[in-house]
Amino acid sequence: MRIGLSRVRLVPVRWALLIFLLGVLAAPQVAQAHVGSKDVFEQVSAGPYKLFVTVRTPTVIPGVAGIEVRSSGAAVDGMTVTPVPMTGDAANHPPTPDVMKRSASDPAFFTGNLWLMASGSWEVRFAVSGASGQYTAAVPVPAAALSTMTMHRSLGITLGMLGLFLLIGMAGMVAAAVRDARLAPGATASAALRRRALVASAASLVLMGVLVWGGAKWWQVDAADYAAGVFRPLTMEPVLEGNQLQLNVISSKANPDERGGHSRSNDDFLPDHGHLMHLYVIRWPEMDAVFHLHPVLAGKGEFRVALPSMPEGEYHLYGDVVHRNGFPETLVASVKIPAGMAGVPLDSEGAEGRPAPLSEGMLGSSYTLPDGYVMVWDRPTTITAHTAYAFRFRLMDGHGKPATEMQPYLGMAGHAAFVKTDGTVFAHTHPEGSAAMAAMMMADKSGAAGGAMTGMPDHTAMEMPMHSAPMSNVVEFPYGFPSAGRYRIFIQMKHGGVVETGTFDAMVQ
Repeated sequence: MRIGLSRVRLVPVRWALLIFLLGVLAAPQVAQAHVGSKDVFEQVSAGPYKLFVTVRTPTVIPGVAGIEVRSSGAAVDGMTVTPVPMTGDAANHPPTPDVMKRSASDPAFFTGNLWLMASGSWEVRFAVSGASGQYTAAVPVPAAALSTMTMHRSLGITLGMLGLFLLIGMAGMVAAAVRDARLAPGATASAALRRRALVASAASLVLMGVLVWGGAKWWQVDAADYAAGVFRPLTMEPVLEGNQLQLNVISSKANPDERGGHSRSNDDFLPDHGHLMHLYVIRWPEMDAVFHLHPVLAGKGEFRVALPSMPEGEYHLYGDVVHRNGFPETLVASVKIPAGMAGVPLDSEGAEGRPAPLSEGMLGSSYTLPDGYVMVWDRPTTITAHTAYAFRFRLMDGHGKPATEMQPYLGMAGHAAFVKTDGTVFAHTHPEGSAAMAAMMMADKSGAAGGAMTGMPDHTAMEMPMHSAPMSNVVEFPYGFPSAGRYRIFIQMKHGGVVETGTFDAMVQ
C-alpha cells in the first residue's frame, strides 16, 4: 500500500554567506551512516489519532529535517511538532513548538520543517488536537552529519570571478582616491601623484590578498574541524575460529556525538527486542543465503555467536545496536565462511533463508517456503524512491488459507530487512516502522508520557511489550527506498514455533 506523501526537499545551510564571500570549494566527505537509509518512517498513535510519520533527516548538522504526517482514525484539526534531545537536561526545556501545515487538497496530510541543531539522539514530539481531544506522540530521530556540502564548479568559478572583480575594483578606488581626492576641479594629476596612486593600489591589492588568504586558511581549518565530526560508524572486526564468530567493536576516535556531548562507545548498548545486537549475515554477491542471529556480549566491545551450518563463500555482516542514549547504528563487516564448516542448530529466535541467487532473475510477489507455506507480497504496481509506503505481506498455508497459530517473532508481528544489491543500503525495520524499538520506548517514556528523561535509562527497564491478542497473518512495514535500483527484501514471520523467511525482489524507479 502506497502512502500518499509528497517529497520534501531539505535545505541544509552552513554559513552560506561566508561561502559566498570567500568562494571556497569544499571537498565532499561522504559517510555510510545507517547504511544509506537515513530517513525515519514510523506509525504511531496519539490517543485516537493514528499517524504515519516520515522524517527526512538532514545530511549536515545543523540542518533542516522535513516532516510529513498522514493522519487516520479520529479527525485531526491541528498539529504541532517539537524537537527535543532524547536525554539530558535539555530534554526538560523544549523549544517553542512549530505548527504543521495542513494540505489544502488533503486535510489528513500535514507537512513541516524542524531545525536539528546538534548531532545525537533526538525525539520529535507531536501534539495533535481534534474533536476527540488533545494527545501527544513521539518519534525518535537520530541526527548526525553525514557529509560536508560541496559547491558546484560553475558556481565556484562565477563567484571567484566576481571576487576578483571586487578586488580589482577596490584597488582602483584606492588609486583614484590617492590621485584625485585633493585636485582642484579640472586639474590634472602630476607624475608624482600618479606614482603614489600606483603604489597605494599595489599595497591595497597586497593587503586584500593577505586578508583573503587568511580568511581561506581560517575556513579550511573550520571545514576540517566540521569534517572530523562527520558520522563514522563504529568499526566491527570479525574473527572466525571454527564455527565461533567473534565480533570486536572498536570505537571511532572521531565521533560526532562526542562533539555534541553524546558519546558513542563500544560498551553502552541497550537491549532491542531482547538482544544487544541483531546480526544479519548475507552471502555475497548472490544474496542466496541469509541468517538473522543474535550475538551475546562477552566483554567490552566483544560479541560472540556460534554460527549455524552455512554454504561457503563471502558474507556481509550487518549488526544493529542501540546506544544508551537511544542512538542506533548498523555496524558493517564481512567474513569468509570455509567449505564444510560444522555449524550448530539455530536457536528458537534465529532465522535463515535460502532464496534463489540474484543471477537467476527477479523473485516475484509469492514466495514458497521450505515447509510448503507461502508468503505473499501485496506489491504496489510501481515503486519509486523517496516515497513512503506501507508494504504488506501475508503468510498463507499450503492450501492458500491464512496461516494460523501466528506468534510474535522477537516481540513483533514480523521483521524485515531491505538490502540494495550493490551493498549501499541496509535497513532492518519493524511493523511500527524503521526506528529501533529501544529508542521508541525511550521516546514513549519521555515525550508521549509528558515527562523527560534527565538521565540514562536502566538496561533492565527496557522491557518489550507482550502481545496478548491473537496475531494476524498479515504484517505491514512502513519504509521508503532511499535510491533507485534493485533491492532484495527479507521478511520474517513466526507461526507454530517456526520462523519463516520469505524473500522478494524489488526494482525501484
